[in-house]
Order: sequence, then structure tokens, then C-alpha cells
Amino acid sequence: MPFPTLAASIAAALAERGYAEPTAVQAAVLEAETAGRDLLVSAQTGSGKTVAYGLAISRDLLGEAERLPPAGLPLALVVAPTRELALQVQTELNWLYARAGGRVISCVGGMDPMTERRQLAHGAHIVVGTPGRLRDHIERGNLRPQSMRAVVLDEADEMLDLGFREDLEAILESLPPERRTLLFSATVPRPIAQLAKNFQRDALRIAATGEGSQHTDIEYRALSVAPGEMERAVVNTLRFLDPRTAIVFCTTRAAVNRLHGNLVERGFSAVALSGELSQAERTRAMQGLRDGRARVCVATDVAARGLDLPDLALVIHADLPNDPETLLHRSGRTGRAGKKGISALVVPHNRRRIAERLLMGAKVKAEWSPAPSAEDIHAKDGERIVTSAMAMLDEMPEDADLALGRRLLEGRNPEALAAALAKLLRAPLPAPEELAGPMSYAGPRPERDYQRDYQRAPQEARPAYAGGGSGNGPHRAEGAVEGVWFRMNVGRSNQADPKWILPFLCHRGHVTRDAIGQIRILDRETRFEVAPQLADRFAIAAAKPGQDDAHIRIESAASMGPPDRAASSAGPRTPYAGKTRPAYQGKPRAADGANKRPATARPPRS
Repeated sequence: MPFPTLAASIAAALAERGYAEPTAVQAAVLEAETAGRDLLVSAQTGSGKTVAYGLAISRDLLGEAERLPPAGLPLALVVAPTRELALQVQTELNWLYARAGGRVISCVGGMDPMTERRQLAHGAHIVVGTPGRLRDHIERGNLRPQSMRAVVLDEADEMLDLGFREDLEAILESLPPERRTLLFSATVPRPIAQLAKNFQRDALRIAATGEGSQHTDIEYRALSVAPGEMERAVVNTLRFLDPRTAIVFCTTRAAVNRLHGNLVERGFSAVALSGELSQAERTRAMQGLRDGRARVCVATDVAARGLDLPDLALVIHADLPNDPETLLHRSGRTGRAGKKGISALVVPHNRRRIAERLLMGAKVKAEWSPAPSAEDIHAKDGERIVTSAMAMLDEMPEDADLALGRRLLEGRNPEALAAALAKLLRAPLPAPEELAGPMSYAGPRPERDYQRDYQRAPQEARPAYAGGGSGNGPHRAEGAVEGVWFRMNVGRSNQADPKWILPFLCHRGHVTRDAIGQIRILDRETRFEVAPQLADRFAIAAAKPGQDDAHIRIESAASMGPPDRAASSAGPRTPYAGKTRPAYQGKPRAADGANKRPATARPPRS
């Protein structure tokens, strides 16, 4: 018998659900030394801890009996940080205690408090709720805690992060002093340890699943993309991996709404979860995910805390989390109950170092690669179509299907017919996005470092700016490939200088220094070369200005060719005196007068 120390009614409920062996955390809380003791348990999300504390308190509720007494004053209380988690806990405990005659009710924010009051009045064995609503019912006398034998704080660290300390302390102070207190938390930072010290008696510390080690059922991937291509990368990742259910995390409600709208527009069956939704809207969204009508959930961190979705195979971090703990909590939505999952971080080139620090802080290792390209997705689609077709061929087709197949083949090329059917199968799928090609370096440094890099580089490694001694254009190396010419509406009259133009072009066009060739500064514009193999990508990126440089326009000058060297070198300029100009700060003055002269005055001429 896999659970020998449990009441027969609880063991039978586990067997019905297919529990052959306890998970690590379930086995740990059922050890003989835990009987009657307070517990402080750290366990990875998805390790079966809801069932674990349901089993742990069963001995307090049932004793030696097989069934619970008639429902009256609650015998146990479970506190959870969010409505979704509380309702999920209620569902889990309902089936676990069904054979024992248990009645489990919920008290959560967003639901009708009068209905909850009537349910409490009719009696319950276990009450599950959120801190604010439970405290309100206790203070109003609707929830009478004098018969409580056990209290469980689920996701205790998250409740403290969400600011529920005062509510938790008020709830715990109202409970009988002889009750058991079980704290379950993914991590045990100092605030959790202090809470345990204040409200537990000689608590047994259990680190059930190798605290600090990487969750072996979760594969971490870091997808390197160009800045501004996050949404395209999310689309391609969903298409390439094709999970039954996925969740995409954003940091703000506005980002959730924008990404959700874009995914729906591209043909994905997606729902959104954010704090602005009503409880009814959140419930409909969750039900859509559980019954398969929706396959993608776009959510904020707070809205998705404690979320448990069946067959969730993929977590995408569209926006990087703010800290390692959030990374682990997000990723823990997948890889649950022994199933494998993928946690994919979308990392713009200029935020790679931030992502690396997050992964290091979370003590997880990720495989770095470019985001899936359109070519990768077309190839993967082909593999899936072939696999599906082969599986269908293994089955004996119906006579009507065979007859239709013969009709389709009459007078037609079989290969052309197969290609047409493949096209028909691809048609309902969302189209993949074209992404900028992968970059061969780890990611650009922040803007302020470009000037320093230029100054520190060996002379032979720097772009050799020349042009009549003016610093307005480089000599081309002998045998160099002719680049593609572009123009920018900033020239000498706008204080144009290669020292800030070069880093600006790299930042705006998402390219490295060596992709930029000659730079020729004219009176009211600047022309420059871009490596031919990167010209198309540069043109797409440079056409999307940021807030600080919207007044600077970059356009192709390929039809015009390079400017006349005499024009770009007309009149030598005296070298700067004193300090060099600061590195580019994002607001050079445009030729059309769209903004004022930079605050830094032009250096004096000798």
C-alpha cells in the first residue's frame, strides 16, 4: 500500500486519482517525526504540496475515524494568496476528502460575501480563502475559529510579497493556541523565518525537493532577439513549440492587453489575465484554458500567482522578471506532477547581462539560442504534417475516403496533390514572423560604453575616420566590399560628429560597429555605409525611432551613391580643444529644427 499511515477513505481517494507513490514533499510530511508538530516546508511549485498538506492535516481532522463528523464549526483553515489558488485548493481538497464526508468551502475576494456567510452558517470541515476576506469574516463573527485544529499558510512568501502580513498576523492571533501551524513556501527568506518564529512552536523544517537546485522537469531556454522584436519572438516560439497550453508573462496590464490583442489578431486562441478583470471574467478565462477552447494565457505576475493549468507545457517570459524569485515562480507553472515543461526567456540583445544575472540568482542554467525563425517553423510544420499523415495511413481508411482519394488522383500529379493538401493543412496556422538574423555577439553594451570602447580599442581596430583631416569620413580599406548607402537628416550644422554618430547608428539599427563603413558628414545631412548582408535588417530597425530620437530620420540613399568627397570635406575643421564631446545621449539636433540645440555647447575653436 503506497500510503500506509493514512485513513482508508483518504487512501482510496488517492488510488482513484492514480497516486501510486507519494511525491517527495508528500512523503516528507507523512514521516513519523512530523506527527502533531508545526511544519515549515519549502517545496518547489508543482511538487504536489496541496495534496501534501491535505494529507498532513488529515490525521488532525480524522484521528482514528474513517469519516468526519457532521459539518459544524471549521476544523481546519487554509490561507492562499490569490483567488485562483484558493479555488484550486478547494477543488483538490474536495476530492481528497470526498470519501471521508468532508465539506470544503471557499471565502475569497471578488465573490459574494453574503453567500459565503450562509455557507459558513451551514457548517464546514475545511475553509479555504484569501487573507483579506478571511480576516473580514472572522472580525464579523461569520467564521468562528475556536474549533480549529490546524491552519495552513500556502505560498507564504507570496502572501508577504503582496502585503498581507497584517492580515495574516490578525488571522493567526485569532486561532486557538493549541492548533498546528503549517507554513508552505517556495523559499524561506528572513520574513518567512520571522513569521514562523512568532507563530509556530518548535517547527520542524523540511526542505522537501532539494532547495536551491534546478527543477529537473523544467528546461530553461534563453531566446536572443533584436530589441523591439519581443512580440514577434513570442509568436514564433508558440508556433515552433506548439504546446497544448502555454502562459506568457508580461510585467504590466497594458503589456498584457497589447500582446493578447496581437496574438488574437494573428489567429491564436488566447485569453488575458490581469488585475483589472472581474472575478467572472477571470473564471471564464480559466475555464476556456481548462476545456481547450483557449491555448494561450497572457498574464501579469500577480494575476497568475498560484495558477495551476492542466498540461501546461510552456512558460514564456515576454518581459524579463524583476528578480530570481519571480523567475522561479513563473517557471513553476510548468513541469508539474512529473510532467516536463519549458521555460523560455525572450532576451533582447541589450538585456542579455540582466538575463544572465537573473538565471545565476535563480541557480538555473539556460540554453541560449536565437528565437525560432520563419524557416524553422515551416520546417517544423512540415515534420508535423508528415507525422500526422503517416499516422493516418497506418489506420485503414473508410471506403468513402478511398473513393474520394481516387477521384482526387484522377489526371493529377500525386506530388502536386500532396503539396496542395499540405498547403491546406498550413492555412489555419498563424503565420510565423520574420525576425532579424541572429547576432554573433552576446549583445550590445549600454550606449554610454560605446565611446569608451572606441577610445580603448587599438588604433588598427578603430574605424579610420578621415576626409581632408576633418574627421568626416573614413578611408576604405583596399579590396573592401562596397556597402549600401543610407542618409540621416543630421549634418555639420547640427554638431554631427562620428564620435556619437557611430554608437547612435549601432543602437538605432541593432548592428555592431563593424557593420558600419564610411561615414561622410555634409552640411545638413550625413551619409554612411552599411554592410550589404545587414542592410535590409538595418533599414527595418532604423525606421523605428525611439522616444528620444524620433526627430532623426534615416532612409536609403542607395540610388544616390556616396556623396562627393569634396562636399563632405568642404573646409577643414579645427580639432576640438580641451575635453572631447560626451558620448551620444539620444538627442542630437535634427536638420529640420525639430528640437533645440543640445545643452552641451559646441567646443571652442582655436
